Amino acid sequence: MMKMKRLVLLTGLVGLAAAASVASAETLRLLTWSDLAPEALVQKFRQETGIEVQVTLSNNEDIISRLRATGGAGFDLAQPSHDRIVGPQADFRIYKPLDLSRVKLSQFTPGLLEATKASTTIAGKVYALPFTWGTLGVLTNHAKAPKVSSIADLCADAYKGRVAMRIRRPALMLMAFAHGDDPFAAYGEPDKYQAIIDRAGQRLAACKAHVKAYWNNSDDLLNMMRSGEIVATEGWDSHAFKLQGEGMDIGYDKNPLGWINTFVLPAKGRADGAAYQWIDFVMRPENAALIMQSSSNMTASVGAQDVAPEKLRQSLQRIYSPQAIASIRWFPQIPAGLELREGKVLDRVAAQ
Repeated sequence: MMKMKRLVLLTGLVGLAAAASVASAETLRLLTWSDLAPEALVQKFRQETGIEVQVTLSNNEDIISRLRATGGAGFDLAQPSHDRIVGPQADFRIYKPLDLSRVKLSQFTPGLLEATKASTTIAGKVYALPFTWGTLGVLTNHAKAPKVSSIADLCADAYKGRVAMRIRRPALMLMAFAHGDDPFAAYGEPDKYQAIIDRAGQRLAACKAHVKAYWNNSDDLLNMMRSGEIVATEGWDSHAFKLQGEGMDIGYDKNPLGWINTFVLPAKGRADGAAYQWIDFVMRPENAALIMQSSSNMTASVGAQDVAPEKLRQSLQRIYSPQAIASIRWFPQIPAGLELREGKVLDRVAAQ
């Protein structure tokens, strides 16, 4: 009888230990962009920490939509752009402030760190840290479209049927700037801003007859540029880097729009500890360099560029000279309600 009791007790202890092990195994639910969480890094993180990472690929609009629908639940770490923090937080309360004492801030490039903190501080609390950064503008096959310098040039008869773009917010902003308007400066003046985006929308609509295709994913854009089907397009700097790396002579916008992808904590995330560990992990230079390679984006990690592949470093240096960096128009925080106005304008463009 005593042996039987000891066996039952031992079995129970083993079961409790197994249950405790399962309970302690954390999962980080990450809502991020394509190529910012490569599988090699996910595996490396799991090996180092024991934490599983569930990656859901998204974009700015989808990130906000998902978190809005759940009140900030369903994910433990998200990566919207820096201009999508203050407005959505004011409207929907979908984020929670960061505890900076739990992050190795020395791993962040000081200028980007301070700029991001300043633009995402609400009531004295910081809501975001910088991760990757880059720009969007117009890229060209320089040999076939040497005179294209802005999105307005995509509407020239000389390139009719050989250009691509998207009916999205970036194209609206680029078109406004190309015709001498400054939409960012009008953020605080709703009527003036409406007039600017109305004019830009009309120009995008008038340009539709010149557009070969409206691209939906990077592979489509890259393949059209490679084949010569198009000679110029609205796109990201990462597209230019990839095509340059393949030996194409690619020109890029001299006045692009700049963005910073961030780290934010969803309001109802349940694995903050795992989130902070992932942030520290991916900001280590050797890991951030792998993200640079997979995404062709710059990172806010100190030293990452020094250990990135030589070909990528050369492309970065070619596009981002000190003068080019000084010419970037960084997206400011979007005030509440502005994107609804833009959405109506873009809907009209799409319907025409």
